[in-house]
Amino acid sequence: MPVELVEQKPEAALPVFLVAKDALEAAALPSAAVAWARANGFSGEAGRTLVLPREGGSLAGALFGTGDGESVLALGALARSLPGGDWHFASAIAQPDLAALALVLGGYVFTRYGKKPGRALRFALPEGADAAHVRRVADSVFLTRDLVNTPTSDLGPLELEEATRKLAAAHGADISVIHGEDLLARNFPMIHAVGRASTGAPRLIDMIWGPGDAPKVTLVGKGVCFDTGGLDIKPSAGMLLMKKDMGGAANVLGLASMIMAAKLNVRLRVLIPAVENSIAGNAFRPGDVLRSRKGITVEIGNTDAEGRLILADALALADEEQPALLIDMATLTGAARVALGPDLPPFYTNDETLAADLSAASVKVEDPLWRMPLWRPYDAKLSSKIADINNVTTDGFAGSITAALFLKRFVEKTRSWAHFDIFAWNPADRPYGLTGGEAQGIRALEQVIAGRFGA
Repeated sequence: MPVELVEQKPEAALPVFLVAKDALEAAALPSAAVAWARANGFSGEAGRTLVLPREGGSLAGALFGTGDGESVLALGALARSLPGGDWHFASAIAQPDLAALALVLGGYVFTRYGKKPGRALRFALPEGADAAHVRRVADSVFLTRDLVNTPTSDLGPLELEEATRKLAAAHGADISVIHGEDLLARNFPMIHAVGRASTGAPRLIDMIWGPGDAPKVTLVGKGVCFDTGGLDIKPSAGMLLMKKDMGGAANVLGLASMIMAAKLNVRLRVLIPAVENSIAGNAFRPGDVLRSRKGITVEIGNTDAEGRLILADALALADEEQPALLIDMATLTGAARVALGPDLPPFYTNDETLAADLSAASVKVEDPLWRMPLWRPYDAKLSSKIADINNVTTDGFAGSITAALFLKRFVEKTRSWAHFDIFAWNPADRPYGLTGGEAQGIRALEQVIAGRFGA
């Protein structure tokens, strides 16, 4: 159910007592609460909520098990387990911003198609929490989730452009879009080739915000609004979640929302190549050779490895102005999920300082990331007999690494670049979010960008 954070604790707000595993006595609970917990077999196990009654049947508060205390985001479960009404934490919270964010994220429901949000909770903002920061991060995560959850029938390339225009208007950003055949005239041939078979014209969305003399931060997001696989068609089971193949675009828009709302001192640029990888008589084919914006020729070993093609043209454009920081995000490979699962996105960079900063931030804000290597010997696997490079390898090994190496070919001038191979989806309910679209990596990135460039 939706959670509203209030800065003044309502008089009638009920307390939530946090209880570590097997630590009832150490939790400073009223004696009646301890007795009730024991009678109900509650011992502080992670994620369990136990409502406390008063005499006469009204509520006295609730206990929440924190287990071993490893995850503050686990507090998000309270959004769905507490009865509606006013609540507050009974004691101080060590990470108040993260605790408040957990509550709000845990209350998210995607309601566009009739799902009911349920009764609302009001929760007093934990002492020390930055309400403005929590709200702008939550709003940005919700934007990302909403976009990923929306099916392609309502979010094709045109609608993704409209969503970007709406965000740009909200923050006074400039936006330009190159559509259809104009992509060829403006030298974005691979974006055009991947998207030309769809009835929704391919496009490159370009949003710019902030003063021109500020440090340049550029975000590139894969915007494949649906992926059939092209002529190398996916099986039906492989298409079921392909509405989320624009998850990279959704995540960079969420990150852009955070940056602009915080008014960070950057000149922000967001590039989204938006396409559908469809099947028609003019679809690009296995064996075709495409010439990229950068001039590198690419032999098509598989039309289902299309995301790296559209990213390559967008990255080449981004690299031309040598930003201080260049980030790309994409739901790029199944190999990343085989290696690390759905919860732990890999990232790739040769910038050691950036890698260290990202790793530290991911732990601090519980936004999991794991660095993977740009292993140079694997670069040879992308060789082609007739072109400069193939878009896939022949042996199928190290698929996420070789995809990152493919992209690296198109970033030569920018010194600080990172690629994120995200899943953008919760395959099961989490305390901080239900099954469905998810923001991954952008809360950690916001920490790093704010730390580097500030307001």
